[in-house]
Amino acid sequence: MSRLQLQPRLKSTATSNISSQSAFASKEPLPTPEAHIPRPNARLTSAEPTSERATLFLIRRTLCPPRGDKGRNTPAPIDEILPPLTSSNEVDLELYAFIAIIIREFVQTWYTKITPDHKFVDEIVKIIAHCTRALEQRLRKVDLESLLFDELPDLLEVHIKAYQAAHQSLHPPPFESHPREIYHSLCPFPALTPVPDDKNQDAIQQQMENEAVYRELLVQGVLAVLLPTEDLENASLTTLVGQIFSEMILGNGIGGKASEPWLLWEGITKIAEVIQDKLSNKSKAQALDRSYSNSSEPVPLDITGRTTKSWNFGRSIQKAFWLVLQYVFLAVTAARFLITSIATSSSLPSRIPPAMKITGSGTSQEDMGSRELKNPSIAPRGRPLSFKQPILKMKVWSCAASLLDLGVRMPWISATISILQWGALMGPGEVGNTDGPIDKLLSHAIQTHVLDPALLPPLLRTARSALFPNNTLGPARPPPSASESLLIRQRCAETLLSLVPLSVQEVYFGPGKERRVKEIEEMLDVFGDSYCNKHLLYGVVELLVVRLMPELAEKGIEELLAERLS
Repeated sequence: MSRLQLQPRLKSTATSNISSQSAFASKEPLPTPEAHIPRPNARLTSAEPTSERATLFLIRRTLCPPRGDKGRNTPAPIDEILPPLTSSNEVDLELYAFIAIIIREFVQTWYTKITPDHKFVDEIVKIIAHCTRALEQRLRKVDLESLLFDELPDLLEVHIKAYQAAHQSLHPPPFESHPREIYHSLCPFPALTPVPDDKNQDAIQQQMENEAVYRELLVQGVLAVLLPTEDLENASLTTLVGQIFSEMILGNGIGGKASEPWLLWEGITKIAEVIQDKLSNKSKAQALDRSYSNSSEPVPLDITGRTTKSWNFGRSIQKAFWLVLQYVFLAVTAARFLITSIATSSSLPSRIPPAMKITGSGTSQEDMGSRELKNPSIAPRGRPLSFKQPILKMKVWSCAASLLDLGVRMPWISATISILQWGALMGPGEVGNTDGPIDKLLSHAIQTHVLDPALLPPLLRTARSALFPNNTLGPARPPPSASESLLIRQRCAETLLSLVPLSVQEVYFGPGKERRVKEIEEMLDVFGDSYCNKHLLYGVVELLVVRLMPELAEKGIEELLAERLS
C-alpha cells in the first residue's frame, strides 16, 4: 500500500541570542540618536510572519509555559518543551503555529481572564499531540494514490453531474423544481436536511441545527477513536477540544466560508496565478536564451536587394531544415525515453503489497480481492481496500473530462483517449494494468512529485499565510454582492484561460476571447451554490475520516464510547 513516509529529521539546535555589535573607528563621528532609531524597526519589519524566527516566537509566547531559565543565553528547544506532533520537525513547527493561533484567538481570550495558570493549555496541547501522532500512524496504512486520484475525484465527478442535472430544468416555469431539492435528492445527506428555503425560516433553522449536531457527533467519534482512556474521561477537555474542531474548524471553516462560491473561485485564482508566475519565469528564461543565440548568428555585411532575397530564401530553407531536424530529434528522444522507461520499470517497486502476492497458477487480483471480502473495510463501489486499482482506470481522468465537458466539445478526443486506455488495460501485455510497466511509471511519478513529504511544510506555511495573515485573524470580510461575485468568477476564468496556449484556445473554445471566458465561467459555475458545495465538502471530510478511522463505519459513536469508557 502506498504510504506517505514522514522521515524523522535531526532535531534543530537552538541558536544563541547574541546581538552583533559594530565597532566605530575613532575618526568616525559618533552617531546621532536618530541614527539608532531605524535599526530595530528595520529588524522587526524584515522578519516575515511565516519565517522560522517569527514562527518560533509565536509558539514560545503562546504555547510554552514560563520557565525559570531567564538567565540562560540559549533558550530550551521547542522539542524539549512541547510534545512531538509527527515524526518531522518541519511539519511540527507549522502545525504548532496553527495551534498557537487558534488557542490564542479562541481560548486565551477568555481563559486568561479567569486564571493565569498555563496547565489547561498544556492539557489541550497534549490531547492534540496524541491525536496527530495517532493520525500519522493511521495515515501510513492508507492508500493515498487511490484516495487522491480515485475516491476524491469520484466525489467531485458526482457533484458535477448532479449539479448540472439539477440546474438544467426540463420544464418551464412554474412547473420547474428547485435546483437544491433536485441536487439533494440525487446526493442525499441527512445532516443537510431539510433543504433550506428563503421563504421558510423554520426549515433554515432546523437545517442549521441538524448540521451542528452532525459536526459534533463526527468530532466526538474521532476523539473516541484517537484519545486514550484517561483523556477521554476528562469531559471538560474533550468538550472544549470538540467545540474547537466542530464549530471553529468544521463549522466556520468548511461549512461556512469554504463552501461559499466566491471563496472557492478566489482560491482557484490564486493557484492559477502561482502556476502562471512559474510558467512566465520559465518562458522569459527561454526567450533570453533564444535572443542570445540569435544575436550570435553572423549577418552578411553587403546587403543589396538581390543578396537580401537570396539571404531570406537561404534562411527560410535553413529554418525549415532545423525545424524538421528538431521534430525528428524530439520524436527519437520521446521513443527512447518510452522504451527506456518501460525497460527499467521492472526495477521500480511493486504496487501490490507482499501480503496480496499469492503464488500459484490461476490466482488473479480479483480472486485476492474476493478473499478480502470476508473481512471488508469501507471501500467505494464495493471494492475492498486491498485491491489495487490501475492508475489509468482511476476516476481522475473521467472527472477531468466531465469538468472540461470533453465528451460534448471534443468527442473525437474523448473517444481516442478511451481507445488508448482500453488498449493499455486490455491489449497485448496489459502494460497499463495493475503493476504493469505504465502503471509502475505513473505510480513512481506520483510518489516522487505529488506525495513527496518535503512538499508538506511549504504547503502548510502557505495555508497559514492565507488563512491567518500576520499570524492573526484577519478582519471579517463582508461577503461580496452578486455583481462582485460575478466579477470574481470572471477574473478566475480569465486567469485559467491565460494558462492555455492560444492555439489550443482557438481549437477547443473557438474564436473570441469573450466567448472563451464565458465558457470557462460556465465550467466554474459547478461551484456556484453554497448549499451544494456543502454536500461536496462534507463528503470529502467524511471520506477522509472513514479512511483514517474505519471503526466509525463499522460501529456507532455511542457503541465506541461505551467500549472505551467501560
